[in-house]
Amino acid sequence: MPGVDDLKGLFTPVLTPFTASYEVDHDRYVKFCKWVVSQGAGLACFGTNSEANSLSVEERIELLDLLVEAGIGPEKLMPGNGACALPDAYKLSAAAARHKCAATLMLPPFYYKGVSDEGLFRAYASVIEHVGSSDLRVCLYHIPQVSGVPISLNLIEQLLARYPDTVVGIKDSSGDWANTKAMLDAFPDFKVFPGAETFLLDGMRNGAVGCISATANINPGPIAELAANWQADDAEEKQAELDKVRAVVTEYAPIPALKATVAHHGGDEAWRTVRPPLVELDEAGAAGVVGKLDGLKFQMPGLADALA
Repeated sequence: MPGVDDLKGLFTPVLTPFTASYEVDHDRYVKFCKWVVSQGAGLACFGTNSEANSLSVEERIELLDLLVEAGIGPEKLMPGNGACALPDAYKLSAAAARHKCAATLMLPPFYYKGVSDEGLFRAYASVIEHVGSSDLRVCLYHIPQVSGVPISLNLIEQLLARYPDTVVGIKDSSGDWANTKAMLDAFPDFKVFPGAETFLLDGMRNGAVGCISATANINPGPIAELAANWQADDAEEKQAELDKVRAVVTEYAPIPALKATVAHHGGDEAWRTVRPPLVELDEAGAAGVVGKLDGLKFQMPGLADALA
């Protein structure tokens, strides 16, 4: 059974493929997830870049079941279980606990803004106590620029005091290194994951355990390698190479850009499809991101064979 020690290294908020009619494409999903895992990464499935909040609760649970049936070990799984409605979060969290996933990645309820730490504490506590399983482990998800609901140091402290064996980590996707460093300094035994490989080397040097990054959908091997060998003499050089790839992707809408890259390197144009309200890159945009990555001699080894 996975334990808290499995929460380290790289986890990928893995992309979700859709058919032309916006149905989840199960076959493409499993094949892609297996490729990501083969590159040394775990799966933070149903994260932001998974278009998770465009997926129903039933779709997410079905996909999690599929991954387990496909033989992906629970120690590689950190499914997103955050939801605005507590009953939805209960169902998603119970599914993760049933599969004994390494952890869950839990957004706070994100529709109402300006809520208090007390309200957020009650929301997390309700999920934990409703599921009532020692197999549930929660990795908090701080992405205030998207959710509009920040997770404060005070809230982390309260949750750790009440649920030290359940609330085990956090993904900090604020993009603010000072905030990540404050978490690392305040909670030295907490599993802190920067939300981008941009902060991977600095994070590891300051006690982080890895990262959870959108760009790991297309560049998982090199990111996982740096996470595992951050003390190597060439770590700074490897960090710089990772930063170049990420800089290209962030020139575009990230999810459509990542999907366009998978479509190109996987030889499968169906991967470009996103679920509305998102819109895929136009031909010029897709050619732009692919061309700029080609200029870096970027590759996705084994992807085309894996998706065939």
